[in-house]
Amino acid sequence: MSAAHQSFATALAGFVPAGRIYTDPISTLAFGTDASFYRLVPQVVVKVDCETEVGHVLRLAREHRVAVTFRAAGTSLSGQAVSDSVLVVLGDGFARGEVLDGGARIRLKPGLIGSRANALLAPFGRKIGPDPASIATAKIGGIAANNSSGMCCGTRQNSYHTLASLRVMLADGAVLDTGDAKSVAAFRQSHARLLQTLAELSANIRADAALEEKIRHKYRLKNTTGYGINALIDFSDPIDMLAHLMIGSEGTLGFIGEITYHTVPDHPHKASALVLFDELDRCCRAVTALKQSAPVESVELIDARSLRAIQGKKGLPDFIYGEIGDSTACLLIETRAENAARLAEQIVASDAVLAEFAPSAHSGFSTDAGVCETYWAVRKGLFPAVGAVRPVGTTVVIEDVAFPIDYLADGVRRLTALFDAYGYAEALIFGHALEGNLHFCFTPSFDTQAEIERYDGFMQAVADLVAGEYGGSLKAEHGTGRNVAPFVRQEWGDAAYAVMCAIKAAFDPDNLLNPDVIISGNARVHLENLKAMPAADAIVDHCIECGFCEPACPSNGLTLTPRQRIVLWRRMQQLSRTDPASSELAAYRARYRYVGVDSCAATGMCATRCPVGIDTGRLMKKLGAPGSPSPLARFAQRHMAAATAGARFGLFLNRQLGDSSAKVARTLKKTFPLLPLPPSGTPGPAGPLPDPKPMRAADMPQVVYLVSCVNRTLAEGRDGSDSVAASTLRLFARAGIAAVYPDGQASLCCGQPFDSAGATSAADAALAAIEAALLKASKHGAIPVYLDNSPCSLRLIDAQKAGRLDARLELHDPASYLAEHVLPRLTLHKKLPQLAVHVPCSASKMGVGGKLLALARACADEIVAPDIACCGFAGSKGFTLPELNANGLRGLRASLPDTCDAGVSMSRTCQIGLTTHSGRDYHSIEALLDFCTTPEPPRT
Repeated sequence: MSAAHQSFATALAGFVPAGRIYTDPISTLAFGTDASFYRLVPQVVVKVDCETEVGHVLRLAREHRVAVTFRAAGTSLSGQAVSDSVLVVLGDGFARGEVLDGGARIRLKPGLIGSRANALLAPFGRKIGPDPASIATAKIGGIAANNSSGMCCGTRQNSYHTLASLRVMLADGAVLDTGDAKSVAAFRQSHARLLQTLAELSANIRADAALEEKIRHKYRLKNTTGYGINALIDFSDPIDMLAHLMIGSEGTLGFIGEITYHTVPDHPHKASALVLFDELDRCCRAVTALKQSAPVESVELIDARSLRAIQGKKGLPDFIYGEIGDSTACLLIETRAENAARLAEQIVASDAVLAEFAPSAHSGFSTDAGVCETYWAVRKGLFPAVGAVRPVGTTVVIEDVAFPIDYLADGVRRLTALFDAYGYAEALIFGHALEGNLHFCFTPSFDTQAEIERYDGFMQAVADLVAGEYGGSLKAEHGTGRNVAPFVRQEWGDAAYAVMCAIKAAFDPDNLLNPDVIISGNARVHLENLKAMPAADAIVDHCIECGFCEPACPSNGLTLTPRQRIVLWRRMQQLSRTDPASSELAAYRARYRYVGVDSCAATGMCATRCPVGIDTGRLMKKLGAPGSPSPLARFAQRHMAAATAGARFGLFLNRQLGDSSAKVARTLKKTFPLLPLPPSGTPGPAGPLPDPKPMRAADMPQVVYLVSCVNRTLAEGRDGSDSVAASTLRLFARAGIAAVYPDGQASLCCGQPFDSAGATSAADAALAAIEAALLKASKHGAIPVYLDNSPCSLRLIDAQKAGRLDARLELHDPASYLAEHVLPRLTLHKKLPQLAVHVPCSASKMGVGGKLLALARACADEIVAPDIACCGFAGSKGFTLPELNANGLRGLRASLPDTCDAGVSMSRTCQIGLTTHSGRDYHSIEALLDFCTTPEPPRT
């Protein structure tokens, strides 16, 4: 670390808690990674939680002459969110939003994820305008700072055009809130010179008719190359110019601390179609016609190579799987309307336009949400899919350009020719055709100077083609970043570039805000600090470090995210081959066991967000697995009845100790680190299993009821007065369903605890034992099996899909069986006014979260479902690593209204953590249904 950075970090510790200032090699490498193909390792990382802390960072940066880069989610693709100086990461304090004017506007902090802003607006039938493909991960600060758009956003619903007001902190620490008249008046006085500079630049442009027309032309296209100097001619007030210049400025002009958007309608009725053309020209002419006269929301172009790449995906029309010629292209079209009748009219109108261009195949417009979701998921996954099949050691580059729409076909052909000329045969082209916006991605290797020069030649050729020949945009929506900074002058010309340089100088005269991004004097900055992607492990080698996994990870904010675990493991593996004695490798090894392996929940939720399904938890379990079979695990598996009895006795002691139990447990854990720490929401022991009701009639439906070991151990609710088994049997009895237990119930376990601990042999033995018991009880599959704990259901259902459990068994998770076979046979006698619902990660992975929510809606007037992908209890880790659960649920209490005093889930251990960290009692779905279907006693 340089002396200046050391002094900066020391001084900053007086204003920001030391625990949020990072200078160690693990943290700086982990936080320094974004989705681009550049790698810069910051010398200092600081996590800020409020505007005041940002002010201290900027003041000290000026004093110590160190550069600062702001970072939101790190999904940026062009290198604008990495730094070798000071990286400022947004903390939880910036993850807030407030709906205004009945949904017409929304005020957002920069750390809120875009999809969560839309979730706030959903009850009002509104959404924010920008809709990048990364919206489930990207944060508002990055969306605004990059002027991100997306598939349906077009050029009129991006951040620039839907901006209502913003709050910005400039490099000198001054704050302007354009929605506050007092703030604006004070800023006019304090920063009159800056505003005068903007007014003069505006006047100079207006005096140059050719320059003004060029700017207007460029912004008829999607364009994020350089600064948004259209602000200087779109507005007359320098305050408005300043606000709109901040959009797309990529952190080089100031820090956006808050933004208020005008929202746009989110029409509930939608239909999508895939339309195939044998000729690219006809396909592109159809796009032009659709833009001019069809009521379509989005049209995505998919070229021949991309079509071949998606032929391995399921759920697409048959014609996608046929032979694809080199001139073939496909359109993915979506139309939306406020009602079904209007949607039907729009479909007819769109089909009429398409028919004029004689498509070779047409799926027809589907209104089925599942079908539409499949189509769009495939399109969104094209970029990562390229990364998933790339040779190990190569990286993935995605660029996005915009051609005038009349030249769309020429653009596709000419870009394809460039790929062939430079030997990038794997390259794909796809994009937002209505705007002439084409994305292309390919997988260069940067391991030799020759490969770097090949890439440089390709980029120079692209610049000459797009900006030179066609007057298009080298960056349509991904931001200029480092990759296109050397080409800004070429695209815009000397006069416009001089305006941009003047803007940078006026806002940031010391060049401390994200230097070399947008404006750079280094003509080769796009070729420096290129990211190495060395082999690490086959489980994760295809990771492209996009970061889509991070919002689903409960250790995000505690230790590492899945992306960061992979980045560090890659570096460790690289060093172990090239410099095994290095101090850097020793530093990583000293801490990786805890921050990487032990604190990983290993629930696999990262895989559900990863476009190519990488389960980082698999690697962590592999790294943490015992080197030899665990005798303790095998003993526990063979003596499961005794193990659960011992656990019940421990729970009994915990209840007897009362308030002093936590203190005793912490004291014992200092001597015996493996001892669990029962959270405050831990119930008492479950009582003996109740006897099932006998069959009353020969034709009475039957079910084999497997009571999970966790529900045989833990009572229902904190007071321990009931059990999941008792609630379930009462439901079955009311529904007229006869339940039977498998033989040896007390000794059965699905094997999940052993599998999580890496004790494979014990897990396999448990699975074999449960298979034999269920086959016998179910009469070899003739009777369905009810599994009363969601993680156990997932374990057994997945094992059956993998061929490790007899296919004759008819297995049912709680939500599916209760929704389909039990609730229809019951009468609801009462409902709760409000109910919190947590869909456990196992339910999400089985795809039954919707059924759990439907059951909850049947039992409550209103449900609240906080956006928590994984609570972090992770089996036994909630007892042994309670900080993981606390971190995963750190936002739970604040997300629940005060009027909501009860919760429900379908994982017993998750319910313990939810109860502990919410202050509400979370019950099983069986207990909830039992309560709501119990007849009220007659009044006397």
